[in-house]
Amino acid sequence: MAKDRPDRAVLSRLDAGALIHECREHAGLSQAELAERLGTTQSAISRWEHGHDSPRVDTLGRIFQACGFEADLTFRRHDDEDRSQIRFMLSMTPEERVEYFRSAVNAYDFARQAGREQHVA
Repeated sequence: MAKDRPDRAVLSRLDAGALIHECREHAGLSQAELAERLGTTQSAISRWEHGHDSPRVDTLGRIFQACGFEADLTFRRHDDEDRSQIRFMLSMTPEERVEYFRSAVNAYDFARQAGREQHVA
C-alpha cells in the first residue's frame, strides 16, 4: 500500500531536516524543485536537510505547503512529567515495578561504591 504522508516515527522526532527530506521525497520533488517553489536555493534546502542550518517555524510551514502538506502546531503548557515513563511504569505489574526499582537501587549503590573506590586509589 502506498504511503500518503511521512512516517509517524519521523514526525515524532521533530527533526526539521528529516521532516523536510521526507516531505520533499513524498512530494516527488528534487531539492532544486523545492527551492524554486520556495524562492530559495538548492543549497539552502540541502543545509536544512543535513542539519547544518534550521529554517524558521514559518519557513518550515511554507516548506510543508510547497510539498503539499499542512502542518498543525499545538502549544501546550510544559510540565516536567515524563508521560512515556508514567505509561511504562503503569504497564508493569506491582511485582515488576518493585524489581525495577530494586535493580535501580542496586545500580546506584554499585556506582556509588565504584566512585568511593576511585577516590581512595
